[in-house]
Amino acid sequence: MTDNIQLAPDGGLRHLITTEGLPRTLVEQILDTAETFVPAPGTSPKKVPLLRGKTVFNLFFENSTRTRTTFELAAKRLSADVINMDVAHSSRSKGEDDLDTLYTLQAMGADIFAIRHPENGAAARFAAHAADNVAIINAGDGSHAHPTQALLDVFTIRRHRPDFANLRVAIVGDVRHSRVAHSTIRALRTLGTTDIRVIGPDRFLPENPQALGVQSSDDIAAGLAGADVVMGLRIQRERINGDALEGVADYHQQFGLTTANLAHAKSDALIMHPGPINRGVEINADIAYGNQSVILEQVTNGIAIRMAVMAIIAGNRNAR
Repeated sequence: MTDNIQLAPDGGLRHLITTEGLPRTLVEQILDTAETFVPAPGTSPKKVPLLRGKTVFNLFFENSTRTRTTFELAAKRLSADVINMDVAHSSRSKGEDDLDTLYTLQAMGADIFAIRHPENGAAARFAAHAADNVAIINAGDGSHAHPTQALLDVFTIRRHRPDFANLRVAIVGDVRHSRVAHSTIRALRTLGTTDIRVIGPDRFLPENPQALGVQSSDDIAAGLAGADVVMGLRIQRERINGDALEGVADYHQQFGLTTANLAHAKSDALIMHPGPINRGVEINADIAYGNQSVILEQVTNGIAIRMAVMAIIAGNRNAR
């Protein structure tokens, strides 16, 4: 059970594997801690000594730019030593098992691993085999979960629309294959949001929307009606066999975040996207960088959230 794996006996954060099962108090603790790491307007980020003497390994079995870089910046701003592993050219390419890589790096004095992996459940597997003094943070595993992305999403929303109970959130695109969507939906529900819509062609919609607690629709006008927050998702082509857009004549026109489609949402709706964006597919460039967009703010907030998660985990370890 991942909720038992990621929580210590005293309820503190031991690992971060998924937003599923995280208590609301713990989610809010992470968001509140992240607020302390956001620089005041016009000021430079401050470096703090909370992870001085600790070593953080970014162990990425999939390519990443935003996530790996923001984990690195977050750890360095906490004064940790940071090692970025180029797994494609490591011992894994020689046939070494992933767990043997974990054990080897633990022996080098690792304290925290941020791990991205193409297999669902990989982060929980690492956590189950990690030493007692080592923490695992899931930086995305397959189509399963991406908890720090979800936390930065709800953090960004909270800074603009703090009343989660009365939010109407629409997520548009490839929800079925998106670990971001699954994690963000669970985080929103934990914070009290009940009106969550997912919109896209049928093959991109969750097979069991009721289990996720969302409303599912292939009608973008109905799905976006009155939405306070609209999140676009890229098509996860690497997780789809065959033609990802089979049966969709004009995806951009039908489901893209365009001026015409967004006219159905509230006029001041927040526009979000976890990145990377594909211009002219799921979003227009003028929308992505327009006045309603908080996409670049999401990237900035990702550093604060990842600082908060690592600081809380390290603090819990030091307290025991």
